[in-house]
Amino acid sequence: MKSTKAHDGTLGALEARYRERSLWLDGIAGPLTPRRSLGGDVGCDVAIVGAGFTGLWTAYYLKRLEPGLNVVLVEREVSGFGPSGRNGGWVMSGISGTAAAYGKRAGSDAMVRAARETQTAVDEVGAVIESEGIDCGYRKAGAVTVATSEPQRARLLAYASEHHDPDSRDLIQRPGGLEQYVRIPGVLASSYNPHAARVNPARLARGLAQTCERLGVTIYERTAAREIAPGRVTCDGGTVRADTVLRATESYTTQLPGQRLSYLPLYSLMIATEPLADSVWEQLGWRDGLLVGDLHHLFFYAQRTTDGRIAIGGRGAPYRLREPISERNERSAEVARRLVKTVQRHFPAAADAAITHHWGGPLAVPRDWSMSVSFDARSRVGWAGGYSGHGVGASNTSGRTLADLALGRDTDLVTLPWVEHRSRRWEPEPLRFGASRAIVKILGRADEHEDATGRRSQLTRLVAPFMPPR
Repeated sequence: MKSTKAHDGTLGALEARYRERSLWLDGIAGPLTPRRSLGGDVGCDVAIVGAGFTGLWTAYYLKRLEPGLNVVLVEREVSGFGPSGRNGGWVMSGISGTAAAYGKRAGSDAMVRAARETQTAVDEVGAVIESEGIDCGYRKAGAVTVATSEPQRARLLAYASEHHDPDSRDLIQRPGGLEQYVRIPGVLASSYNPHAARVNPARLARGLAQTCERLGVTIYERTAAREIAPGRVTCDGGTVRADTVLRATESYTTQLPGQRLSYLPLYSLMIATEPLADSVWEQLGWRDGLLVGDLHHLFFYAQRTTDGRIAIGGRGAPYRLREPISERNERSAEVARRLVKTVQRHFPAAADAAITHHWGGPLAVPRDWSMSVSFDARSRVGWAGGYSGHGVGASNTSGRTLADLALGRDTDLVTLPWVEHRSRRWEPEPLRFGASRAIVKILGRADEHEDATGRRSQLTRLVAPFMPPR
């Protein structure tokens, strides 16, 4: 009996730790008890490392395409523990990368096809959610981007003119046109993107994991991968031997041997209000399911949650030099204050709402800010990631693409610009650390200047070498 109590206490502490990671994980109705860990050597057809969105989508499509495949997925914590269970819940179209970064693979036709694929992903996510009965609050109501200063308005117009799909550019609204979606004071211009949906990301991740298990995928949790190599994944507790090995570790890739500088682990943080009264939502005029963001350099992104909260996030938390990925990086009083001010400024009817949750997670930023999906047919090792914060939608595309590549399928997906794209590594420490701090600090000062003067800040030129190429 004594050992049982100790075991229960350990599980209770783990459950509390997992729920503290985000509003979304805190709201999971069922237990967050880890699945069994790997307890010895096993063999399979495909081994996948990481039970976030990329790993789960990949496993799902592999089993849908080839039901007889033996697929094993290993996860260091529990499914949805990482950024897949902590993000803003934006399933949205838009390319995670630039034509300049993708180079020769990014001709005009390729970029148009890529843009349309990101739109397809929004509907594909919704279709799987419906067909598999995943209860995660998916609602496709579009996304509004607002500009509250002249520099932001200029960026909004520039984005619209550079959009890669001429058939579905965001419609630039006059300020009055915004009110059919949401009421925000001081807006100079706005755009509406119909290819966007709200979702509870943790419930989606957990639901995908359960769906994968129903399809026959074996998931080992609390199983850390120590080495990923052709034909095997060496873990605590045993080795998974497989014909095909796929890495889906996003920002946590930087903790693997030889991968420290593959990404910049940039933290994005969020807060959530208490559930708001119907009268408050009526004053806000906020359409259910609508996503709302702005064009500050340290932009905000917000959703109206299924239980009536405002969940809002933004950048602004560089990592610590000695611990690039650490739970200590997941909260910042300074960022929380900035997000509270954003709520008060843009959604004044909710200005007095209590803040019940504050959380964050690391996203993976490649040196050129452009995602990659790669597969070596000779070694049969593949990987995907580097979404720079756009992973809710991009991970679905990556999962389908990795499945096609691993199965040797000749589809349009395997010809898109991010397939076999290579980004150079980040500069060694402390240069990478200095770049992360400079990006946050200088972009924050640029926002302050633009808000105060209404004129474009030239400070952004100082961090241009570390930002996406144009």
